[in-house]
Amino acid sequence: MKNIISQLSVVMVALVGLNACGDKDTRKVPDSRAATSQSVAELNLYSSRHYDTDLALYDNFTKQTGIKINRIEAKADALIERIVTEGQKSPADILVTVDAGRLWRAEERDLLSPVSSDVLDKRLPANMRHPDGLWFGLSKRARVIIYNKAAGKPVNLSSYADLAHVSNKDKVCIRSSSNIYNISLMASIISNEGEEAAEDWAKGVVANFSRRPQGNDTAQIKAVASGECDIAVVNTYYLARFAGSDEAESKKIFDSLGVVFPDQDGRGTHVNISGAGVLKHAPNRENAIRFIEYLTENQAQQYFANGNNEYPAVPTVDAGSAVESLGPFKEDSLNVSALGKNQAEAVRIFDRAGWE
Repeated sequence: MKNIISQLSVVMVALVGLNACGDKDTRKVPDSRAATSQSVAELNLYSSRHYDTDLALYDNFTKQTGIKINRIEAKADALIERIVTEGQKSPADILVTVDAGRLWRAEERDLLSPVSSDVLDKRLPANMRHPDGLWFGLSKRARVIIYNKAAGKPVNLSSYADLAHVSNKDKVCIRSSSNIYNISLMASIISNEGEEAAEDWAKGVVANFSRRPQGNDTAQIKAVASGECDIAVVNTYYLARFAGSDEAESKKIFDSLGVVFPDQDGRGTHVNISGAGVLKHAPNRENAIRFIEYLTENQAQQYFANGNNEYPAVPTVDAGSAVESLGPFKEDSLNVSALGKNQAEAVRIFDRAGWE
C-alpha cells in the first residue's frame, strides 16, 4: 500500500503544468488538418477514462516523443456521437474507452481504422486484440461473484450458472440489464453456451433476485456486506477500491466479503477491457499508433491499469494495485470482440427474461 501511495505522489507531481490536458468535453481540439507547419507533432485524444494517473502517462509520452497530446474527455457514447457529427473533418486521432461493448459501438458506426503493429501483436495476447486490428485492450477487469462471509458461502456457488440455481432463490443482487458490464457478461455466455442456454440462465437469475436490479457495483458490494443480499456480481476494480482504501469502514466492508472467481474448472472467469482504437479519419495516424504501443510498455501498463485498480493487459506485467489481494485466477480466453457482436442479442434476452 505504501508503494501505491508513493506512486500516486509521483503522479500528482507530474500533473503540475498539465492543465491544458485536463479540459472536459467542452474544450475544442485544434484541427491538425488546418496546420501549415509540421513543427509541432500532435495527437488528438478522445477519452472516456478520467483517472489522474492517465494524465501522468500522457505527460511522459510527450517527454519521450515530443508529441503534444490534446485531450477531450466525456462519456463514451457522447464521444462516439461527437466523432460521427464531426465526420471526415474530425480532428480525433484515437478513442480510448472502457468495455469492449463500447468499442464495438464505435466499430459499428464505422469510426475505426485497422492497425497492423508487430509491437502490439507481440505484447498483447490474441484475445486482447480485435481480429482485424480495429482496437486493442490495454487493461482488464474480471466480473466476479461475492458473498457475505458471516452468512457463509452458498453450497452452489462456483460458476455463473450457479446464480440461476434454485438453491440461490431470493439471494442475488445485481445491476440492471441496461448496464454495459451485464450486457457484456451476457454476450460472453451467448458466445460460450448459445442463445437458448443464455436465456434459460437469465430467467433463472431473475427468479433468484433478492430485490429489483438497482445501483452500481458499489451498491451491490454494500448490500452484500450489510446482509441485504447473500450474493452479488461485481467488477474486480470496485472490490479493489475497498481493499486498498485507507478508510476503516471500507476495509471492514471488504473484510466481510468472500470472492468467487467463476468457472475456474471450466472456461474461466469473464474479463472485459479498457481499450483504444485509431480513428478512420485520424490526421495524426502514426502518432496514434505510437501512443497505443507506448501504453503497452511495462511501466505504462502498470500506471494505466493501476489508475483504476485493473489488471494489465500484457501478461508479463504484474498488477501493483490492491487488485492483487483478490488472488490469481483463470480467465476466459474468448476474444473480447465477441462481447460487442452479441450485444444486441444480449439485450433481447434480458428483455424476454424480465430482467429490468
